[in-house]
Amino acid sequence: MAREKQPEAAAEAEGTPERSYREQLDFLNPIARPLASRKLTRKLYKCIRKAAKHKQIRRGVKEVQKFINKGEKGITVLAGDTLPIDVYCHIPIMCEDRSLPYAYVPSKSDLGAAAGSKRPTCVIMIKPHEEYQETYDECLEEVEALPLPL
Repeated sequence: MAREKQPEAAAEAEGTPERSYREQLDFLNPIARPLASRKLTRKLYKCIRKAAKHKQIRRGVKEVQKFINKGEKGITVLAGDTLPIDVYCHIPIMCEDRSLPYAYVPSKSDLGAAAGSKRPTCVIMIKPHEEYQETYDECLEEVEALPLPL
């Protein structure tokens, strides 16, 4: 009986249309600032995919927090729809203290998918690497240009 339901569930999951950028904005946390634009969000996902191929990402709150404390450099990307906020609200403060660039993207499921994971991810740090340096530099420049919250 359970085997019969699995293909139907998979078909339903594939059949559900992905939410657009505008629809994802409805689920944002109040602390999701600075929020990446639609164009920058796509660039960040592209950079994350390239970094994941070269094993140059840190994924998850504990791992990102550990490497920020160790002084590792990179772009920190946070999901704006993570609840409860308490899970990761300290990460932007840590980034500001260490002058690391960070930005929010609207969806944790898209963030996890860009990292090559089936599970949603609320925080990812992209480390620089010569294989995708051009894409990384573009993202870094745009993320640093975003206005920091007050």
